[in-house]
Amino acid sequence: MAPESADPESPQDDPERYVGLAADDAERRAREQGWSTVRTLAPDAIITMEFLSGRLNLAVRDGTVVRSWKG
Repeated sequence: MAPESADPESPQDDPERYVGLAADDAERRAREQGWSTVRTLAPDAIITMEFLSGRLNLAVRDGTVVRSWKG
């Protein structure tokens, strides 16, 4: 996994707080917390590992967030 930076552009928010939420609720809350980009993915999606400041990634299975991480 790509290293996580302490970028000042990322909200001071714990990604773990989104796990267990419905995907639409998680996305709404993330935007309210200041995330500029919220990316929803399948848990087994193949993605590039670039870090994008201000982005929150949500792995969603059956409409529920099962994992969440910055970048």
